[in-house]
Amino acid sequence: MPHCAAAERQPAPDGRMYFSYAQIAETVTRCVPKVKAFNPDVIVAIGGGGFIPARMLRTEIGIPMLAISLELYDDSTNTAKSKVQKKQWFDSDSGVGVLVKGKRVIIVDEVDDSRTTLQYAVEELIKTNEPAAVATMVVHNKLKHKRGTLPDDVVYIAGEDVPDLWNCYPWDACAYDRDIRAHESLARDCAREAHPTATSPVALVSAFVCGAAVAVCVLCAVHRK
Repeated sequence: MPHCAAAERQPAPDGRMYFSYAQIAETVTRCVPKVKAFNPDVIVAIGGGGFIPARMLRTEIGIPMLAISLELYDDSTNTAKSKVQKKQWFDSDSGVGVLVKGKRVIIVDEVDDSRTTLQYAVEELIKTNEPAAVATMVVHNKLKHKRGTLPDDVVYIAGEDVPDLWNCYPWDACAYDRDIRAHESLARDCAREAHPTATSPVALVSAFVCGAAVAVCVLCAVHRK
């Protein structure tokens, strides 16, 4: 099962792990060589968390994308349900859906937590759509015991191993009562990244005034000569 080593991250003060759009895009990019080695014909994104990583991957490898919706976690309580619920599946008889049967398919999600969702998606895809080969790609693999399992012939790709903490993704920022900038700031702290230096409007005006003053002095000196 190809995956990267655990990154040097630290939880935020609330005990959660925050990730930025840039960090996720970089992790998806790191997965691209392994994805290309599998040579998929179509991407199947697991919604909702897999949609954005799958779209990032689609830009990198240029193949069609389909969406399915599975539910394991209750958003109102942030707790796992007893089993995965199938909310939406694609039409295999029209559009991009016809590209799945007998083809190479990669399933994309944002995180491999208990592996229950991935197991369900793989088994349902094989049973319903009969692909020639299946791979899975997750942005983050939580380092924990997995309740779910994957068949030995399914390729598993994880961009980054992360601790078993609650992951907070940028598309869910408002769910944690934060705007996106506050979320991104916490994500940089968790990754031990330096914060960009912001230049205030006052500083810009001051710099302009100083520059203008220097220019005037130079002109005056030249004129005196």
